[in-house]
Formats: sequence, C-alpha cells, structure tokens
Amino acid sequence: MPIAESELTTARSAWGTGLVAIARAYETDGIDGARSVAGRVLDEAYGYGLGPVLFKPTMASGEQTFRPARRGALSYFVGHDPEYPLDGGFGLKGWRDVQSETAASFIDGDIALWMGQVTMTDKDGQATTVDKSFGYKKDAAGVLRIVLHHSSLPYRP
Repeated sequence: MPIAESELTTARSAWGTGLVAIARAYETDGIDGARSVAGRVLDEAYGYGLGPVLFKPTMASGEQTFRPARRGALSYFVGHDPEYPLDGGFGLKGWRDVQSETAASFIDGDIALWMGQVTMTDKDGQATTVDKSFGYKKDAAGVLRIVLHHSSLPYRP
C-alpha cells in the first residue's frame, strides 16, 4: 500500500515524541531509563530490522560520522558507550517539544523522502533548529520505518 502524506506527518510527530520521552526518562530514571526508552524508540521508528539505516546525526564527526548500525544510533541519543567516546547523548538535553516544517516530500509506493527543518525546544525554552532529511520505507507489516536520517545545522554565511 502506498505511503500517504499524513503518514509522514505522523512518523515525524512520533519521532519528536520519542525524543522528548528519552529526555524525560533521563531526568526521572537516569541513564538506564533513558537507554531503555531510546532502544524502544529506535525499534519502533527506525528500520534497523530491514538493514543498515543511513543515519548521519548532527553532532557526529570523523570515523563515527555515519551510524548505519543500531548501537551507533543508540549511543548518539544517550551516550555512555565507550565505543563512541564523543557522544554526549543528544536525547538527554531536556527536550520538551519538537516541531517540523516541511520543505518538500517525495513519495513513490512504499518509499518516501522528506526534508525540512525540525525545531526542538528544551525545558528552559531554548530552541535548536536543524535541517533534516528522513527516508522511510514500509516494512512487511505496513509500518513506516526510517531508513535514512540526515541532520545538520543550518548554514550561516
């Protein structure tokens, strides 16, 4: 069944809700709670069961810029993994709200691409806006999975 534009909106919303849940779990249950929630978010939203995910997080560099395996994504969101010593845990930053603004999307059957800006607001009201691209594929059960996640800070000339 082809992907509908509304499914892209729902998927982005679920991703944002998951990011906020990771932050809240960290505040109430520490790193173990955050790691548990982040693992659930990864399993529900991303397509690691379909193969490598083309994941390029905002704050990653060097040989660990790209995170095609689940462990690398988990470390990016919660840190505390000696294999990824530069990860500070992007999901632990007190996020309270996530909003997205679509620049464009492309849908072809069970594959969809989306790009736009995502603004995340923390518990102190500080907002961070990033440029994002998500690629989605429906799995065999009809669940939309992120198979491409690229994020970068907006260019400031």
